[in-house]
Amino acid sequence: MSAKTLKKTGPAGANVRESVKSGTLVEKAHAALRKNIIAGRHLPGEKLRVEHLKRDYGVGGGTLREALTLLIADKLVVAEGQRGFRVALVSADDLVDLSRIRILLEKEAIRQSIAHGDDEWEASVVSAAHILSRSTKAFAENPQDQAVFDEWERRHRDFHLSLLSAAPSEWTRYFLTVAYQQYERYRHMFLAVAEDFYKDRDAAAEHVAILEAVLARDADLAVRLVEEHLTRSLDEWVGYFEKVGAFDSSRAALSAGQAD
Repeated sequence: MSAKTLKKTGPAGANVRESVKSGTLVEKAHAALRKNIIAGRHLPGEKLRVEHLKRDYGVGGGTLREALTLLIADKLVVAEGQRGFRVALVSADDLVDLSRIRILLEKEAIRQSIAHGDDEWEASVVSAAHILSRSTKAFAENPQDQAVFDEWERRHRDFHLSLLSAAPSEWTRYFLTVAYQQYERYRHMFLAVAEDFYKDRDAAAEHVAILEAVLARDADLAVRLVEEHLTRSLDEWVGYFEKVGAFDSSRAALSAGQAD
């Protein structure tokens, strides 16, 4: 429907325009909130007060509530009955559970992609790997630059998702996308406190090995390398956070209470 058609339809056209505008605002608010929760700008357990968020995000209360409801489906926000919304808590157990599910699904999706992927899929994987390699180098040279890190994270996500993109199961790809954004949340937390990024590891070489196995259509090797790659990250994150007490349940509860 064109803009001219909308103008001619009177009140009905105005309602359609208002609905489209409202939907766009909800999507924007949802995307902005999701990004800030994943990046740690809204902390685990933090109370999400609509009256404050309206000012911060420049939208109305109704729009914010719709966006926050969408974030419940993303498992980034929890509802507290009539008390409003709060950022979902994190824990070592949750990270382990999330990682196990991601590994299980990602291995299956890679097998599917290798079985069904065509030349165009291979080209997309190679391109994603090349761009990730350049971003990894830039990040290593500028580890404190937030924009460089954001670019690296985007390229890292693109590479992993490109490996799965030929999988015919839409549900598998959808659940992995949800799992991946949760994973990014934990990565942000790790990088915020860790002194070294993937110490004693060559994560770039791990990516190259996965790429080569995928291009060789060696599904068994590819899924083994992916599992090892993700397990190394899991071991580092859980080990570090348990060491510093970041996942102490009493501290998480205290933090949640202080946010009231």
